[in-house]
Amino acid sequence: MKKISLLLSGVALMGLAFTSISSATTLEDVQARGELRCGVDGGVAGFSAPNNAGRMVGIDASICDAIAAAVLGDSDAVVYVPLTAAERFTALTAGEIDVLSRNTTHTLSRDATLGTNFTYYNFIDGQGFMVAKADGLSSVKDLDGASICVQTGTTTEVNMADYFRNNNLDYTPVGYSTSVGTREGLEGGACDAITSDASQLAAIRSETANPSDWTMLPEIISKEPLGPVVRQGDDQWMDIVTWTLHALINAEELGITSANVDAMRADSPNPSVARILGGESETGAMLGLSNDWAYNAIKQVGNYGEIYEAHVEPLGIARAGSVNDLWTRGGIIYSPPIR
Repeated sequence: MKKISLLLSGVALMGLAFTSISSATTLEDVQARGELRCGVDGGVAGFSAPNNAGRMVGIDASICDAIAAAVLGDSDAVVYVPLTAAERFTALTAGEIDVLSRNTTHTLSRDATLGTNFTYYNFIDGQGFMVAKADGLSSVKDLDGASICVQTGTTTEVNMADYFRNNNLDYTPVGYSTSVGTREGLEGGACDAITSDASQLAAIRSETANPSDWTMLPEIISKEPLGPVVRQGDDQWMDIVTWTLHALINAEELGITSANVDAMRADSPNPSVARILGGESETGAMLGLSNDWAYNAIKQVGNYGEIYEAHVEPLGIARAGSVNDLWTRGGIIYSPPIR
């Protein structure tokens, strides 16, 4: 009985401690801290990687910049935390970061079993393979018996295993914890090919000593919807992250840019523009933010198209005609209205 009593006392104390730790919302924590802690890869050009000035830039980093602008009024109020694929979910659920914006694929198992919630997609991708152009390969089917560099702890590993099994092909995985490691393995001759999301392969190719030496094989073997992730149990924070991304997409649909946002805020006959920029309706109050939340994000970071053009298109990944174009132009980037 004493052991049970002690156990119950311990559980009660743990419950009290958890209640104390969990009493503050993520929004309150971020506002009290005065900065957003953002988990990123930190080594994928176009998504999150330091520029020449040492600032983290890319489409994933920009989402965190926009969240900081919406919540704190300052897109620079971000601390970026580089994480490996194996570390990312633990860091999020442990509260080491406020949001994970690290080219992370939305899957059922991650959504249902890790204590995480996916918000919306800032890039829709698919898994591909890259090989040396000199090898003359034209299909993934030519990789039977090959060694393939892959980042561990990712959906990439599982997709490759499924694809090769379904097609009765043999292969040897060569695992690395980071995308930089996979690139170095490929260039160093540790493997015959490298596999990852097609966008990441483009980034890796751009960072090789001779990008023209490498070519993508034509097959795309998976669906990889990528977007920011938050902890379960804080619906307000999930709404803030989700609707910040929606605001950037809506802004592009409405023709609002970082350059014209002030003029459109001052004088636009379109009620949708007025609502998103804080002139009509208390959208900020609905989220627990000031009414200029979306204005700050767009003004300081740009709309979705501006972000894509600045960071992803330089990799040679054209947006026009792709799934990442707006739904009005044949893509599938589509956001609900802000009203």
